[in-house]
Amino acid sequence: MTEPRVEIESLHFSVGILGISAGSLLLLVNGYSHTQTGPFIPSTALGILLLIVAALLAYAGVRRSLNHAPLFVSVFLTISALWCGSGLVHILAGQGVVVGQAGLRDALVPGLVAFTLALLIIGVVGVMQREVVLSVISFAVCLACAHEIAGLYDRSFGQGATAANYLLVCLLGAYFGTGRMLKYITKSKLQLPGTGLVKKDKLTASQAQDKNDIVITGLVMNLLSASVFACSLLGVVSTLFQGQVPWLWTAGVYQIGVCILSYRCLDTLSATFYGFTSVLKFAEGYTLLLTVWSPTEPYFPVPFPAVFSILFFVLALFITQKSLADGLYLLFYVAYCIAIAAQPQGFFQGGTQGVQAAIFIVSAIMVLVSLHNMASPWRIPTGEGLVKALVSRTSALNVREQDKDLHAPYLGYSKYADAEVLGHACSVLAAFAITATVGPSGPLGIVILPWAVVAGGALQLLSGSVAFARGKTLESTAFILYGIMWVVWGLTRYGGLYGATRGFNVAVGIICFMLFNCFVMVGTLFLSKAWFAYALTFELILISFLLDAVNALPFGYDIGVTIIFGLVSFYCFLANLFNSSFQSPQLPVGEPFIKLSGYGGGSSKCPHVPARKATSVQKIADILKNGGTCGIPTDTVYVLVAACNRPDAVEKAYKAKVHAQDRPMSLWISSIKQLEPARHLINPLLWDFMEAAWPSSISMVILRGKWLECFGLKDSAKYIGTPQSIAIRNPNCTVTTHLIDLVGPIAVTSANPTGEADTTHHNQVYAKLGDKVDGVLCDGPSPENIASTVVDCTKIETGNIGFFRVGIFPKSQVLQIFERVQRKHKGGGVDNTAFVTDIAEETTTPETAVRSKGELSSVKEEVELQEEGQDK
Repeated sequence: MTEPRVEIESLHFSVGILGISAGSLLLLVNGYSHTQTGPFIPSTALGILLLIVAALLAYAGVRRSLNHAPLFVSVFLTISALWCGSGLVHILAGQGVVVGQAGLRDALVPGLVAFTLALLIIGVVGVMQREVVLSVISFAVCLACAHEIAGLYDRSFGQGATAANYLLVCLLGAYFGTGRMLKYITKSKLQLPGTGLVKKDKLTASQAQDKNDIVITGLVMNLLSASVFACSLLGVVSTLFQGQVPWLWTAGVYQIGVCILSYRCLDTLSATFYGFTSVLKFAEGYTLLLTVWSPTEPYFPVPFPAVFSILFFVLALFITQKSLADGLYLLFYVAYCIAIAAQPQGFFQGGTQGVQAAIFIVSAIMVLVSLHNMASPWRIPTGEGLVKALVSRTSALNVREQDKDLHAPYLGYSKYADAEVLGHACSVLAAFAITATVGPSGPLGIVILPWAVVAGGALQLLSGSVAFARGKTLESTAFILYGIMWVVWGLTRYGGLYGATRGFNVAVGIICFMLFNCFVMVGTLFLSKAWFAYALTFELILISFLLDAVNALPFGYDIGVTIIFGLVSFYCFLANLFNSSFQSPQLPVGEPFIKLSGYGGGSSKCPHVPARKATSVQKIADILKNGGTCGIPTDTVYVLVAACNRPDAVEKAYKAKVHAQDRPMSLWISSIKQLEPARHLINPLLWDFMEAAWPSSISMVILRGKWLECFGLKDSAKYIGTPQSIAIRNPNCTVTTHLIDLVGPIAVTSANPTGEADTTHHNQVYAKLGDKVDGVLCDGPSPENIASTVVDCTKIETGNIGFFRVGIFPKSQVLQIFERVQRKHKGGGVDNTAFVTDIAEETTTPETAVRSKGELSSVKEEVELQEEGQDK
C-alpha cells in the first residue's frame, strides 16, 4: 500500500540541486584540466570553494529535515559532508601540511571510501523508492569517489573518469534545478518537462519524532570516522596523521548538528547519542594532532573511557524502547570505550581499531535499514517497540507515552525536547576527565581538551541554549555558566596557557564564577534537591580551582570533590533519563527546599489531562459538575470556567482573580439550542443573528433579562456581566463546545490575574492561579492571540448593531451576516444605518450612526470590563 503523495513546492530543493550542480562543475573542471604538472585550480582555492558549496547544501538539507524527506536530506547532507571534508584536506595540501601524492592519498582515501559506500546505499534505496533524480545523483557521485580513489593509487588512471561522473551530475542537476526554480518563481505557470517532483505528506512535529530523518546523517558520520581507523588497520593507508583530522572533525561538527536537529524532532535519546559520538570524533582528531606536537603517542587514562562506556551502556538500555537494533548498535560504542581504556595508546592500537572496523560494518547496515524503513511503506524488522511491549507487561514499570505533552515546557511553548540528560552527562565526562590530569606527563600527554572543553564546555553550552529555548531560565543559566567555566579552565589550566604561573589575577576570575554560581545555588532552592546538590558540588570544584590558583590546594581535595560532582551529575543524568521513560516509579530528585505557590506546574495537586482524549474531557466535565473550576483551551487563549448550574463554583471562579469586581464574567454556550428555554424572551432578530453568526469568534453583548434565570445561576448571576448587559458567546473550538455539551452553559473569565498577560499555554494556568483551579485541559499553545470581535446588540430591536472591538473576525463580515438576517425580517430591505455608513466609509468607529456618544458610553464601559477579563 503506497502512502498519499503531494507535490513539493520548495525553494530549498531547487537551491540544493543547483548547489550540487555547481560543486560538480567545479570538480569536473578541475578533473578534466588536471595534468601531470599539477591541478588547474590551486588546492587552497578548490578547498575554499568546496566549503562554500558544502555550506549551501547543508542549509538546504537542514531546511528540509523536518518535512519527512529522508532521501533528500540524506543525499544533500552526505554530499555536503563529503565536500566539506575533502575541501579541508585540499586546503591542508595547498598550505603544505599534506605533502606529496602519498600524503594526499592517505588523507583523502579514508573519507572517500566511507562516502562511496554511503552514497551507494542511498542510491539503492532511492531506486527502490523510484526517486530517479536523487538516486542518479547518489550513484554518480559514488562512482566519482571510487574513480578518485583509483586515481590516487594509480596516476595513469587519470581524473577523466571522475570528471565524467561529475559532468552527469552537473547536467542533471542544472536541468532539474532550473526546472524546479522556474516553476517556483512562475507559480507553476512554467515548468520544464520531467522536472515534476512528489513526496510524502508532511508530518507534524510529533510524527517527526518517530521519523527523525536527520539520524541517517549521524550514522553516515559514524561510518566516516570508523573508516579512518579501519583503513589504518587494514593497511589501506600507510599511517594515521594530521591529514585525516578534517574527516574526523567534519563528522564531529555534523553530529553536533544532528544532535540539535534531533532535539528539534523531539528525539531526546538520539540527540544524546550523537552528542556523545561527536565528543569521540573531536577526541580522535585531537589525538592525531598530538602526534605532530609530541614525539610520543599519547596515552589514555582509564577513568574517563570507563565512565564513557557506562554512559553509553545506560543510554543503550533506554534506547531499546525505540528499537532493539538501536540498542545493540550502541553496544559497539560500549565496546569501543572499553577498548580505549584497555589499551594505553587507545586509537593507535589494533584492538581499538578493530572495534572501529566493526562499527564501520554495522553503521553501513544501520544506514541501509534505517533509510529504507523511513522511505518505504514496508519495513525491515528492527525490534521496534519489542522491549517497550515486554516492559509494559510488568507491573513494576509503567512506560511513559512518548507524545508532545512529554516535551511541553513549564511555561510557554518550545519546539525542542529537553536537553538536561545531555547536559548532566557532559558534566560527568568533564568531571572524570580532570581527575586524570594530575601527573608528570603534562597536559598534552593525555587527551584532556576534548573531554573537558568539548564535552564539558561546548556541549553544555548547547544544552543551556536548548533549555533557554524551552523557557527554563535557571537550568539554562547553570549549563551555560558551567560550560563557560569548563572552556576557560580547560584551555587555561590544561591547554598550556596557564603554565606555572599562580597569582591573584587568576583567582579574581575564579571568584567571579563562584559568585555567579552562588546565585544559581539560591535559585535551585526553589527547583529541587538534586539540582541544589549539583550546584553545590560544582561550587566545591570552583573552590579547588581557587586554591590551586593561590598555591594552597590540599593534596587530594580536587580529586575528591571532582569525583563527588561526577557522581551527583551521573545521578541527575540517570534520573532524567529514567523519569522521561517511565511514568512510575520515578527516581527521586527531591522537592524544592522552598516552594512558592503556583510554582512547579501543580500536576500532582491539579489534574492536567490532554484535550485530544475524550476521557480527559469527561474528567474535566465531572470536575465542573461537582463544583470545581477548570482552565480550558478555546479558539483564542486559555480561560477559567465554572458550570452555570453550580452557583458556588461561579462565585469561586469570580473570586479567583484580584480585583474581580472590576472584571465581570461572560456566558458561553455550545449551541444556540441551549438558549431554547428562553427563546420567547429574546428578540427574534437577535435570535436569528445569533443563529447565523455562531459558532465563531464573535461575542455578543445583549441586555440582561429574565432569560438568565434559565441557567440555574441563582444568586451567582450577579457575577455574570453588569447590571445592564451580558457578553455571550458560542466559541468555534471543538474541545470547548464538546465540554459545554457535557456540562451545560459555563461562566468564563480569563485564566490569569487581573493586569497580567493572557495565558497562552496550559502550563501557565496553574502557575498563575495556583490552588484556585481544580483541573486543566491541556492542548499546548493557544491557536490565536488576537482578540475576539465584540458586537453591541443592546439596541438590535431598532435594527442597529455596533462594535466595541473589532478583533479576529472582520467587521465587514459581521455586517454582511447581519444584513442577510435583516433582509429575512424586512423583506429584503437594509434597515441598518450603521451598516451603510461602515461599508461606504470603511471606518473603525465603534459607535453606530444612530446613537449619540453619551447614550453609548455607559454600555461600552460595562462591556469592556467584561471582555477585558474574558480573552484577547
